[in-house]
Amino acid sequence: MVQKAKPPAAASQPKRRGRPRAYQPDIALGKALDLFRTQGFASTSLDDLSEATGMNRPSLYGAFGDKRELYIKSYQRYREEARAAMVEIFRQEMPVRQRLERIFASALNIYLSGDSGPRGCFTVVTAASEAVGDPEIRAMVLDGLTELDKAFTNCFRRAKEKGELPESAEPAVLAQIASATIHTIAIRSRARVPRKELEAIVKGAIDVMLGVKA
Repeated sequence: MVQKAKPPAAASQPKRRGRPRAYQPDIALGKALDLFRTQGFASTSLDDLSEATGMNRPSLYGAFGDKRELYIKSYQRYREEARAAMVEIFRQEMPVRQRLERIFASALNIYLSGDSGPRGCFTVVTAASEAVGDPEIRAMVLDGLTELDKAFTNCFRRAKEKGELPESAEPAVLAQIASATIHTIAIRSRARVPRKELEAIVKGAIDVMLGVKA
């Protein structure tokens, strides 16, 4: 009996590497940031985050950790973006009134943005609430507030040195007024106060800090 020849063994196939990620972490983090800014921490579920980012729960955990870690990463991203939007205005040489007008206008652009409506400031509207029970978030919030106060203090100190403010002016006090104005327009933006009304508040605050423009 003639034995049939066995077919040649198939060439060994190279091992496939792990499945490539079907998402981009940077884009996913931006989606999570948008959601947390709109809904806050407690009202945002993992299902909401999964739908917004296009990632299932295991992928979310693998890329960002748990919900709290993702929230903190989102808040860090927000602070970096807000800082980038403001830093050049603080650094450039210009009259103090013009500098303040540009800073507040830039802040309003951030606070009034959002596909579903104005979202205000991440720090004031949502992170400040979480700071009550979370020491790490509280430290981040305090650091952000202090950083803003210092930036405004330097702004007013430079203006005083250039003779734009009287000798009696106290840069640190003026800085706190400026920061308080930032916080006020952030809250009112969230409540959907019209931009014209917010700009009127800004103008009044600048006049209080610098004196009414002649």
